[in-house]
Amino acid sequence: MRRKFFATLLVVPLFASTAVASSPLAGMPPVTNPQDIYAADRPNALSPVVANFPERVYVPNHTSNTVSVIDPKTFKVIATIKTKRGPQHVVPSWDLKTLWVNDNEGNYLTPINPATGKAGKPIYVHDPYNLYFTPNGKYAIVMAESDRQLVFRDPHTMAIKKIVKVPCKGVNHADWTADGNYFAVSCEFSGMILWVDTAKMKLVATAKLPKTYSMSPMPQDVKISPDGATFYIADMMSDGVWVMKSNHFGKFAFIKTGKAAHGLYVTRDSKTLLITNRGEGSVSVLRFADNKLIAKWKIPGNGSPDMGGISADGTQFWVSGRYNNVVYVFDIVHGKFLRSIKVGKEPHGLAIYPQPGRYSLGHTGVFR
Repeated sequence: MRRKFFATLLVVPLFASTAVASSPLAGMPPVTNPQDIYAADRPNALSPVVANFPERVYVPNHTSNTVSVIDPKTFKVIATIKTKRGPQHVVPSWDLKTLWVNDNEGNYLTPINPATGKAGKPIYVHDPYNLYFTPNGKYAIVMAESDRQLVFRDPHTMAIKKIVKVPCKGVNHADWTADGNYFAVSCEFSGMILWVDTAKMKLVATAKLPKTYSMSPMPQDVKISPDGATFYIADMMSDGVWVMKSNHFGKFAFIKTGKAAHGLYVTRDSKTLLITNRGEGSVSVLRFADNKLIAKWKIPGNGSPDMGGISADGTQFWVSGRYNNVVYVFDIVHGKFLRSIKVGKEPHGLAIYPQPGRYSLGHTGVFR
């Protein structure tokens, strides 16, 4: 089940240094537990900001141009929100008050008020494939996939503050170091990983992922370990995850998980990582303590699990079925598939909301 491949690739430094700074990013909320940067994400540990929000699952249906709203208590679709063309992800804002629907084909970000479930006036933003927020809340970062840009914007008005051009195709997913000073970014169509200085808003270095088993890499989701020591990078073509120490950019190990590994999710006890294998209809469970795969949950009759999130109480994993027009629900406690729910066409980056945490780094819900 588990194979490792070790490689050090040529790292191309673009500026003077790739060393991690010694002090945290200015303005970032202090880390409450240095051994677990997800300590604020414990079951039902909701911020006062979101404590009274109704729990809902927001599913962007890429081809239907809608967002399906599901009540997770009844597993029923209770509303459908019309959006601009090509919604990709539903992204919680840094301050937890807004959900942003990324319509990269229509070139809009559509705000949803999670207190009411109502959509607001869309804001024109070019090519917003994905959306992140710096750990201090100072900037939103639009992953402009087709434009080959990281666009730093005002987190509320989305006014452009700085455009960083990137030397790769398909820039899309990211995560930050524990101190917030740097973040790693995947480039899906170039097989590259970028290293970016948060405060300076500068690309510092790039690295190519190795080819494994005669396949060209296609990196997807990125997630850092609870202790901040290791980045995990899902690779859809290599069928597993790359492991990279946060202080050794460009040095990779490989763990095979399943066909078309795609999304990465840290469980609420910070002990395991859920990995969606979109090409074989399964979810692999990796234990952080020793990087061992300890379980695999399979969808009956196969499926296409893509992106999603974990319920506030930590008992369920909700994920879109990208090519089956459904949402899958897994029982985390008992480690098994629970059910599927019919939604629109080509559901993508769903967000279950609210979730525990003090602030959001974006995507479908990365909280600290």
